[in-house]
Amino acid sequence: MTKETATGTPGLRRRTVLRAAAAAALPMPAIAQDMRARTLRFIPSANLSFIDPTISTAGVSIDHGFAVFDCLYGVDAKNQPKPQMVEGHTVSDDLRVWTFKLRAGLKFHDGEPVRGRDCIASIKRWGARDSFGQALISFTDRMEAPDDRTFIIYLKRPMGVVIDALAHPAPIPLFIMPERLALTDPFKQVTEMVGSGPYKFIANEFVSGSRVAYQRNDAYVPRDEAPEWTSGGKRAYFERVEWKIIPDQATAAAALMNNEVDWYEIALLDLVPQLSKNPNIVVRNSSPFGLSSVARFNFLHPPFNNVAIRRIVLSAITQSDYMRAIHGDDEKGFAECYAMFLCGLPGVTEYGAAMMKGPKNLDKLRADLKAAGYNGEKVVIINPTDYNFISSQGEISADLLRRLGFNVELLDMDFGTMLQRRNSKAPPDKGGWSMFHTSAAALSLANPAVNYYTRGPAEGGWAGWYVSPEAEKHADAWMSAADPASRQAAFDAAQRTAIDEVATVPLGFWRPKTAYRKDITDIVQCDYGLFWNARRA
Repeated sequence: MTKETATGTPGLRRRTVLRAAAAAALPMPAIAQDMRARTLRFIPSANLSFIDPTISTAGVSIDHGFAVFDCLYGVDAKNQPKPQMVEGHTVSDDLRVWTFKLRAGLKFHDGEPVRGRDCIASIKRWGARDSFGQALISFTDRMEAPDDRTFIIYLKRPMGVVIDALAHPAPIPLFIMPERLALTDPFKQVTEMVGSGPYKFIANEFVSGSRVAYQRNDAYVPRDEAPEWTSGGKRAYFERVEWKIIPDQATAAAALMNNEVDWYEIALLDLVPQLSKNPNIVVRNSSPFGLSSVARFNFLHPPFNNVAIRRIVLSAITQSDYMRAIHGDDEKGFAECYAMFLCGLPGVTEYGAAMMKGPKNLDKLRADLKAAGYNGEKVVIINPTDYNFISSQGEISADLLRRLGFNVELLDMDFGTMLQRRNSKAPPDKGGWSMFHTSAAALSLANPAVNYYTRGPAEGGWAGWYVSPEAEKHADAWMSAADPASRQAAFDAAQRTAIDEVATVPLGFWRPKTAYRKDITDIVQCDYGLFWNARRA
């Protein structure tokens, strides 16, 4: 350009160059605008620290999983299983042989067909991590794939809830991956994201803590049904989905209001009034059920390996303190629930009410703590500050436990670091922990098999490593029950045991808000950020 402009008539030369530059520049804004229209820009609730959705219960990992992978079954809004990757199934009269047929034309993102052996390997890997999956594996004698589109599960004994296990969306859905990846140690992360879902993970654009990107899988063949929760036709209307990680909530809200992003997954409740006033933004409950908040103990080390001390903490809790810290005085936004399961579901009884409701006598509780044998051990509460609705719970517990006489250290950290640290079984003063808080999809508390808060396998299950032969006995009885009365009796026994042994401390249910631009329509209402069916008006 410099050399060219050194010759010729200056005015003519300048006009020629400007016209050429304008001609070259004109298409770019149109192209950029078109690409922007075909891209869904999303602010997730936290950083995507784990891209393998089988090894993490974090909601963002499950959001990611539903984009990249598909499932054998989904569930509708009533939590009823619906076929997804399967064409159908048959079951023997004795409920011990379950045969599944895959839909024709299913392909992974690398072009390989989805085969029965991929499903078997995925079930086994998922069955090492998920509580309901662990139960299914314990009932299973063997699995085999007689041909590419068929696989069979042979059970040791009858189990009437096999489809419920394969379909449940929380805490860890059964995502189907290629056999070569599913053979990875279930306690090591798979880093190659090859699924068969509606979107492809763009590995070279992934920057943890900043950016995640997906490209539409044009080879995906959706079902014909209308989408509902995690079931039905998963139609990807956007060519791209881009995640923008914005830890600061005010900055995230501003990005939505300025039309820099389209969807803000979990809006800070303090900012909801401001977002609601914007005529270009829709604010609604992210799910009709909401989230369950709990405090989780470390059962391996003092002081919370002592059930008497756990009961004292349970008795000291005032749920409304925690719920108001999240939702303010909006009582329509939360509900107290003195059960380990989802209040309002059939068969759920608030067995914890007797211990948790009513006035708190802190002098008596302090005396009880001494009598229970507390010796001043440090209580380390790990607290993720980038999840504001979790960090507030940690602060409330730290204050309460100090008033009870505990020696408390509140450790602030980001959510990804907390997830890493809570995997440690070291003593609290040597890199471990004593307590953390979290909120989980309400439907993960639907029954004794799926509820990872209350499962107590021999090797210890979810972080905290609660071991309870009684809890496992009741879960097994619930899954084996041949009639409704027997199943309810097992459910009742599971509920009582969970409260008596204080598997977790229930803090109540609350309804998070999601916010998105008004021109984004048809977002599936679910506990997760699901990108299929969403479109730009």
